[in-house]
Amino acid sequence: MTTTLISSALTAEIIEETIAGLPIQGRIMLRLLLLQHLDITHDEILFMVADRPDPRCVSGKKPVTTMTQESITAMIDRRNEYRQRVRLRRERTWLQCVALTTLARTANGLAIRAAALLIDRGVSSTTIHELQTQARSAVPSTTLRLLEEAWNKNEIGPDEYQNHRLVVEMQTQLRFAERFKKRLAIAERERQTSDQTTLQDHEIGHIWGIPAGTLAARKVKFLSQYLMAIQNKCSGSESHTKEHLVPSPDLWKTTMHVLSQRPIERLIPTYDGLEGTESALLEKLTAYAVLGIPEATETKFWNSLVYGASSNAMHTEITRTLFGLQRLVAIQKDVDTTPEALDEVLLARSRPTSKESEPALREREAGHGELTDLQRQILNNFVGEDVSGRSSDKW
Repeated sequence: MTTTLISSALTAEIIEETIAGLPIQGRIMLRLLLLQHLDITHDEILFMVADRPDPRCVSGKKPVTTMTQESITAMIDRRNEYRQRVRLRRERTWLQCVALTTLARTANGLAIRAAALLIDRGVSSTTIHELQTQARSAVPSTTLRLLEEAWNKNEIGPDEYQNHRLVVEMQTQLRFAERFKKRLAIAERERQTSDQTTLQDHEIGHIWGIPAGTLAARKVKFLSQYLMAIQNKCSGSESHTKEHLVPSPDLWKTTMHVLSQRPIERLIPTYDGLEGTESALLEKLTAYAVLGIPEATETKFWNSLVYGASSNAMHTEITRTLFGLQRLVAIQKDVDTTPEALDEVLLARSRPTSKESEPALREREAGHGELTDLQRQILNNFVGEDVSGRSSDKW
């Protein structure tokens, strides 16, 4: 009960105030552990540089050394590298959850509006329910091919054609919605794991440059001090009773949970080469926001947004997986998802294609009949014959 009350009273301001009250070694250790949420100050970096042991001195008195600008710059670069890595991971999982939530809602809205349009066009509710239950096993490519053949042969009218296309669209959007919900569940688990992950000991050791034994001892010491201080602050008691001697381990989980609720600092990625050009990528993202891309290529495109799984991507760019996701989320905010707008999108997709008139079709077919003299001469040159058809000796 006491732990629950302490957890509910814990805020980000209390966490930062408690960490700031620790000794400098403790402040550095806690801020390195929570590097995806907190920053190391320049004074703390200078202390870390001075605190690094001299590897040339294995015993005896440690020689007095002077900090160089090169060592300070190297320490800052290592800090920046790990900070960008953990914050990139945090923003990427958050963007995935936001984008997938919107995609699932859009797909579900399109499926609902497609069913409503079919009802308005005279299809019974029982038939629509049966079609919805068959959505998972439906094969749209075969249906669309047969539908186009029937349309080109004038076997069906425009209304019947549009009804069949609306059925295909409804089933496709139902499959999309199910796919996005499964991805969202995985992305939520990844986000929770990312929020509960601290910097590892070997990563802290790489930044700080202290031995593993010293690092482990400092970590245990200052984590205990932090948890005791948090427990005393939130409970409003400074007395060292028996129940306050051992801090609750749940306070550390609560600390990371509270910090994960703070707004995410957005990184500024550069274009990573997906889809060849930035304009082509934005055009495809605009279509993707309203689920207007083929179902067969959707998974590959999503993976290219999340993991940079495109041969055109510049894999040396550390922010390559954020450019597309950031643009997708921005485009989704501008998409009109009202019923009227979704109806307009569905009717435009299901509208039959215009047929060529018979005179134009005959003229196009007649255009491929006779070869001109120049075309005939080029073909004769390829097979090694002159204009008269005799074998040519110039080849």
